[in-house]
Amino acid sequence: MSADRVIHPETFPASLCGMITVAPEMQALFELVRRAARSDATVLVRGESGTGKELVAAAIHEQSPRASHPFRAVNCATFTPELLASELFGHVRGAFTGAFADRRGLLATADGGTLFLDEVAELPLELQARLLRVLQVRRFTPVGGTEELEVDVRIVSATNAALRKLVAQGRFREDLMYRIRVVVLYLPRLVERTGDLEALTWHFIDEFNQRGPRRIHAIDQAAWAAMRAYPWPGNVRELRNNIEAASVLGEGPVLRLEELAPELRSPGTEELAELSSAGSSGGGLPRTTLEEERYRELLEAFHREGGHRGRMAERLGISRATLYRRLKRHGLI
Repeated sequence: MSADRVIHPETFPASLCGMITVAPEMQALFELVRRAARSDATVLVRGESGTGKELVAAAIHEQSPRASHPFRAVNCATFTPELLASELFGHVRGAFTGAFADRRGLLATADGGTLFLDEVAELPLELQARLLRVLQVRRFTPVGGTEELEVDVRIVSATNAALRKLVAQGRFREDLMYRIRVVVLYLPRLVERTGDLEALTWHFIDEFNQRGPRRIHAIDQAAWAAMRAYPWPGNVRELRNNIEAASVLGEGPVLRLEELAPELRSPGTEELAELSSAGSSGGGLPRTTLEEERYRELLEAFHREGGHRGRMAERLGISRATLYRRLKRHGLI
């Protein structure tokens, strides 16, 4: 990538409910989201943290016949079992200490719409049984109440946990697992989304250019080389946070390496950045030899696989002995 801007928002070929992509993998997912939205089937969204699971859930809702009704979301990992029960099902006055009045839960307030259960694997077993009844008969009882209430709500869930493993461990109900995963959608990691690192980088730069006094119009070679080599474990959320921080703390029209988070500026990443910028031509594009290209691939594999030699060798398509020689030659071991 040159120091000049090469991606413009108007050239993005696909977007859905705030999600931007040029990746074929995501465009295929968008089509599955549109198809899933047409029905009332439960959906389970699988993906790592920061990949945009709630955005997918919201897109399903906004593309569905329920779009004119509420969309509600809750992270099941952020509440104690007692508070989560009240959050989901509501409670009646006097149900517990501090319950001074009746309170409607998310199931009631999402009636007619969609309820998104993030980190559904963290749902306590008791609440799993209550959720199962909602899915079976569309009725529930508030905490401390005696009267069942009817509800018409679509359930979309998300997790990165292996539900079958949790079922085998007795931590998740098998019947509920099958109920919530009629449709399963898989969100790829950022590094698996072809072309999206560059597209999303400029998308977020444009977003923060409009919010603050700084106007970024270019990314220097060192910063871009570091960003390409980094594995982005926090996915899109981590990328957005980095661009926002650089926008707030940096100065001038060029985003530079020193403005990125420290983990992007590890020794190996900086060496890659120097290599990328050292051979740039007048047009800003790197001019590489075969050895430089191998070095860049080696460092990228090193960061993406966390230094694990077996996975590095497999990614590079070389033997472990060859990998060892290259690592030693470049001072990485």
